[in-house]
Amino acid sequence: MNGPINNNEPKMPRFNMNWLYGLIIIALAVMFLTGGGNSLAGGMHQEATYTKFKQYVASGYAESVVVNKNSNTLKMYVKPQYIRDVFSMNSQQVGKDPYVSVQYGSIDELEKYLTAQQQTGKIRDFSYDNANNNDFWNVLINLAFPLIFTIGIMTYLFRRMGGGMSGGMGGVFSVGKSKAKMYEKGHDLGITFKDVAGQEGAKQEVQEIVDFLKNPQKYTELGGKIPKGALLIGPPGTGKTLLAKAVAGEAGVPFFSMSGSDFVEMFVGVGASRVRDLFRQAKDKAPCIIFIDEIDAVGRARSKNPAMGGNDERENTLNALLTEMDGFGTNSGVIILAATNRADMLDKALLRAGRFDRQINVDLPDLQERREIFKVHLKPIKIDETSVDVDFLARQTPGFSGADIANVCNEAALIAARHDRKNVGKQDFLNAVDRIIGGLEKKTKVMTAAEKRSIALHEAGHATISWFCEHANPLIKVSIVPRGQALGAAWYLPEERQITTKEQMLDEMCALCGGRAAEELFTGHISTGAMNDLERATKSAYGMIAYAGMSDRLPNICYYNNNEYQFQRPYSDTTAKVIDDEVLKMINEQYDRAKQILLEHKEGHNKLAELLITREVIYAEDVEKIFGKRPWTSRSQEIMDDNDRRLKESEPKLEDMPEPVKQAEAEHQKAVAEQTGETASNDDNNEKA
Repeated sequence: MNGPINNNEPKMPRFNMNWLYGLIIIALAVMFLTGGGNSLAGGMHQEATYTKFKQYVASGYAESVVVNKNSNTLKMYVKPQYIRDVFSMNSQQVGKDPYVSVQYGSIDELEKYLTAQQQTGKIRDFSYDNANNNDFWNVLINLAFPLIFTIGIMTYLFRRMGGGMSGGMGGVFSVGKSKAKMYEKGHDLGITFKDVAGQEGAKQEVQEIVDFLKNPQKYTELGGKIPKGALLIGPPGTGKTLLAKAVAGEAGVPFFSMSGSDFVEMFVGVGASRVRDLFRQAKDKAPCIIFIDEIDAVGRARSKNPAMGGNDERENTLNALLTEMDGFGTNSGVIILAATNRADMLDKALLRAGRFDRQINVDLPDLQERREIFKVHLKPIKIDETSVDVDFLARQTPGFSGADIANVCNEAALIAARHDRKNVGKQDFLNAVDRIIGGLEKKTKVMTAAEKRSIALHEAGHATISWFCEHANPLIKVSIVPRGQALGAAWYLPEERQITTKEQMLDEMCALCGGRAAEELFTGHISTGAMNDLERATKSAYGMIAYAGMSDRLPNICYYNNNEYQFQRPYSDTTAKVIDDEVLKMINEQYDRAKQILLEHKEGHNKLAELLITREVIYAEDVEKIFGKRPWTSRSQEIMDDNDRRLKESEPKLEDMPEPVKQAEAEHQKAVAEQTGETASNDDNNEKA
């Protein structure tokens, strides 16, 4: 019986031919550059002029001379004792029989000169070599080695640029090939609709695409056509890419995934070539799905930038994409999914029916959808079942996307681990939300007692106004612990309204003015701490007057942003002055209203500020002890209560169940009652002890 395979044993490295090529190239380079190959041909040599040759002979350096009449060259062999003077090397470095090669002119003059020098004893003798060609090694060294070295370097570089692709035609030769990553079966991604929480409307839309791919005859038999594409539009982090992966996982068809920036390249024509190659591959694999994430990188409206001419590479890529999606060619069985959060920048030709037949809005999740998303992300986390309430967490995170909720769950787990807890509790999630919204807590920031009191009065002013304004957001907690750039903060549960009335917006504006009003009333001066509040109040007022038509002097008029023409604002300077006056009037009215409310509840406000100075963080329960219960129910609470009521009504009643089920349920309730009674008895005994 064979033993278990040990995967930890060291494995021999695979032989790579690139190492062999590299060693050969390095050896040839060393031989060529250092002259090492010259020892094969007899010794080192160097070239010299005829004048220099005469100087060597006159100095007595020459031992013998060999003349080649065919090539008009001569070789002067150097005496051993003068090798260093001629070559600046020792005899071991230059090899055997080093010589100087010289090009001469007239053979008659050379013979007279050599005869005279031989008679005077400057040279021993001279002879003739009538060979037509140099020896084999000289040809190899001077011609073949440089050629082999150059070819080797070019081959190596092309292989490196080729990226190891089969056939050797990668890299620079495949720059026009598609960079899309293909999954042969979409379910290889391991994501289905079960992994997508919330977004029920968007899921229903994309589920039809899955039905088109699985059972196209159901729709084509009635004369319908399968949609060619669907565009997912929504803010970042809402799950557009996740929906596309779920479509591929459910359909079980080949899935091509790439980003819009993958089409963009510095070379002209590459983007269009990649588009054509992508659709060619998709047609071969049909039926299949092409998913282009962040399509605004390549699908931006054309001719918006006057600096770009008609040969703009991005426009050429977009033209190729438009042609492939709906041109003379056919793309039967190829469905295109794309995602963007900047749909307003896309070209109109890209959005028309026949290319993207459907535009699916993937909005931020509402209260019920956030609850479902939390349930998905809480599965791998060890939570404290007694303290963590999913409904509370969903209410605590208005405006959060799916990615934000995943970040909250992960941050809460990190905070719990940092404090060496065995599970993640409610306070860990609250700290995670505070960390993500407000920033890192800065307890080391030093403040004087006067500064701390001013901040406490400011934040208590926000809390007091929001408590007594019916439509203001419900308060959660107030803190004067610095976070990020803020010295203090009041945390609310914003109401997620489908429509907003003027009274609701004015109450929120009044609550924003509460901090500055409290500073002026109870400290006698104002500070820069209200800058963010004033900015939000001013933006809200301009929106109410210029866009929502909620002004007394400019009623029922919306001065929209006009992108179709070149002017910046669709109103005159006179109207702009009226808008400014109305904004100033509206904000000042709410500021005076905030001061009036604070004066009416002066004692409670001061108690709240003192409690805040003492404890630094107070909650809605503390505010309720001072001011009493808030007489209004929030919209979020109404929705939660209504959902709970519907769930209870949908549950099957005991009297409608079969008799065996009734008996089992009765026994279960009896056992629970007995266990509860025992627990209560034990608790009483513990209290007495």
